[in-house]
Amino acid sequence: MKIQEKLFLMQDTKYRDFNAKLIPNIDKEKMIGIRTPELRKFAKELAKSEEVSIFLKTLPHQYFEENQLHAFLISEMKDYDTVITELAKFLPYVDNWGTCDQLSPKVFKNNPDKLIEEVRKWIHSDKTYTIRFGIGMLMRWYLDEHFKSEYLDLVAEIQSEEYYVNMMRAWYFATALAKQYDDTIRIIEENRLDAWTHNKTIQKARESYRISDGQKEHLKTLK
Repeated sequence: MKIQEKLFLMQDTKYRDFNAKLIPNIDKEKMIGIRTPELRKFAKELAKSEEVSIFLKTLPHQYFEENQLHAFLISEMKDYDTVITELAKFLPYVDNWGTCDQLSPKVFKNNPDKLIEEVRKWIHSDKTYTIRFGIGMLMRWYLDEHFKSEYLDLVAEIQSEEYYVNMMRAWYFATALAKQYDDTIRIIEENRLDAWTHNKTIQKARESYRISDGQKEHLKTLK
């Protein structure tokens, strides 16, 4: 049985209709409707089969869930160089925030020095979701022990009219305010961001339980 046929056996049309509302830029006819835990389970089974190599080479995919499956497969790969190679093939075809944000290779945790150079390339891409992915990796791996204030500048300097890029920038800076407040607040105080991202960052930060009341009051004065 083909992979696509197996996916349709897991179809939940009510879930498809629900998910289609969350990801409006994907045609509902391009969605099968499979709950994430079930798709993750299938990805683990597929990773052990001979079919996986053929599936990974079959781009672009026809359905949203095939892209999700692809993202889960890459995220579980254990060799860093293989992951980077597969991402180079796959990222140009990522066309929505859901697939982009599910892409999170675990092997990146142990390769911060090499990864940061890839991040720099991704955020300078001309592809909306490649940029978003790069920002997401900065947020995941470089706001704690590997943090450097220069990484804030990388995201501040991104210029884009794309909603899904700027929403991720706001999410990044709101998270950075929670984790690295003293370095991050200067970006807001100096008005380094476009007005929409600036205000969305403040909104998301003020909604966070990780930001103190005093910090929230200061942020309110910067809108």
